Amino acid sequence: QVQLVESGGGLVQPGGSLRLSCVVSGSIFSLYTMGWYRQAPGKQRELVASITSFGSVNYADSVKGRFTISRDNAKNTVSLQMNSLKPEDTAVYYCNARHFHTGTLYWGQGTQVTVSP
Repeated sequence: QVQLVESGGGLVQPGGSLRLSCVVSGSIFSLYTMGWYRQAPGKQRELVASITSFGSVNYADSVKGRFTISRDNAKNTVSLQMNSLKPEDTAVYYCNARHFHTGTLYWGQGTQVTVSP
């Protein structure tokens, strides 16, 4: 069974930085496109960034230039470096894995990120 475990959330002041990590177990990591999504209260879950097994990345316009997604296929880990954080980045952040062939989706449990003075 594929499991995703996130870590690294917390409270940070505007302009600060956080790094989220997600460790995947139970399957071959390199078969999955990995992504980070977020959901703020009262809003729909939205894609923040994604990265294919070959390293091709995609970002939401709202985070371009501030966030960086990366993956380490040897450690089954995907990370999201978040810089210049804004209050509007406050949300629960979810790690996501999508099988490149079947499209099967897996989700982590989520980690809270709060940006506040």
